[in-house]
Amino acid sequence: MPDVHGVLIIARNGDRTEFYQDPYTYEPSYSESTPLGAVESYQLGYCLRSTYLNPSSPSHIQGIRADLVQNDQVVVHAKAGGEGTSVFDSAIAVLQGLFPPNSNNLIDLANGTKVVTPLGGYQYIPVEMAPSSVDRALEPWTECPAFEQHIKNVYASEGFKETGKSAGHFFDVVRDYVFGRPTTIENAWNIYDFMNSQLTHNQTYAYRLPPTLIEQAHGYANYHENAIFSDKEMGGIGNIAGRTILHSILHTLQRITFDEDPLKLLLLETTYQPFISLFHMMEMVNEHPQLAAIPNRASALAFELLRGPPPELREFLRIKFKNGTNEDFQTYPIFGHKGDIAVTEFLYRLENFAISSQKQWESACGVHSGYFGITSAPESTNMLLAAFSVFLLLGVFALSWFKRKRSTYVPIREVHVVNNEKGRLLP
Repeated sequence: MPDVHGVLIIARNGDRTEFYQDPYTYEPSYSESTPLGAVESYQLGYCLRSTYLNPSSPSHIQGIRADLVQNDQVVVHAKAGGEGTSVFDSAIAVLQGLFPPNSNNLIDLANGTKVVTPLGGYQYIPVEMAPSSVDRALEPWTECPAFEQHIKNVYASEGFKETGKSAGHFFDVVRDYVFGRPTTIENAWNIYDFMNSQLTHNQTYAYRLPPTLIEQAHGYANYHENAIFSDKEMGGIGNIAGRTILHSILHTLQRITFDEDPLKLLLLETTYQPFISLFHMMEMVNEHPQLAAIPNRASALAFELLRGPPPELREFLRIKFKNGTNEDFQTYPIFGHKGDIAVTEFLYRLENFAISSQKQWESACGVHSGYFGITSAPESTNMLLAAFSVFLLLGVFALSWFKRKRSTYVPIREVHVVNNEKGRLLP
């Protein structure tokens, strides 16, 4: 049986307060985590510990230290931007379950005193976050003109319009339960997220909501988000959430396969969007269409790097998915394989579609980066024209000022003084 030599985990954040997204730009609003979300993520961390850090587990990561974290073996990234607060809190909760407090987390001081970290040996693990304004790896779809055009194209498609018409009765009925929010298929995500948040946290609302409405809202939200965050072409702009996170996936697999690199576990704590794109890009939805949907809170997608006993030298990849706290990890084939896929084939199939730099992101989104920051092509042209106009206006003022100075200039008379020295005599 092959051994697990490293794992990459993409985890969705746990429960949080209502989260509004602009239906046409996906500009996010503020949201924060809840105690329920912390528990969900903690349970995910505990599950990951049982699966990958327990020596008796068949998926135990070879060579990883399980009692006290070894920071060069574990790397954690958390998404900033939309839901950033909840994502960060979820990452901390996952780590609490993954590496619980240990009384051996202590230090011996020179005076003979032993000091244990707070909370009975709490383990402090660094969590890396990019500034929200530049987090293009985990939130590449905002401020992206090409993606906004993709959204318009989805809304204008015949299939989307037909779905909206067939959903007309639902949106008429649900209007009384969303309190002024637009009841259209374009706003399906926000309708469902509001209803689901109220159903979870507001008992009065839960008592009042008729049966099946939440299930219908969930279905239309799944349809909406799957259409937005997927694409017919693997390298299409609809898959941008998967294409940017793909760079981290490929880079991590390359690090783990290199024996001299100590990395064993990478945790990418993020939101739901890249799950949908990756499910399409790896062709998982072909045999499992139920994956063409929003993953549940605290879901996890695992990339297990496997290596067989000698003389087998090749590494293989096994993909597992856990849809929320109530399900176990299930193995899913990718690219039509019936079992594990060679890492080399995985890299070959996907590496040309990964967005790995700011320049590549700008090219995919149709934006230009200059002295005025990141702008779209029309915006850049307008700003350059405005700047040229300002400089031209300043030039006119400067020329006018120069002419006025020339017109008021009085010639200086030259006089002869003693020793033939020249001086200046003002009138």
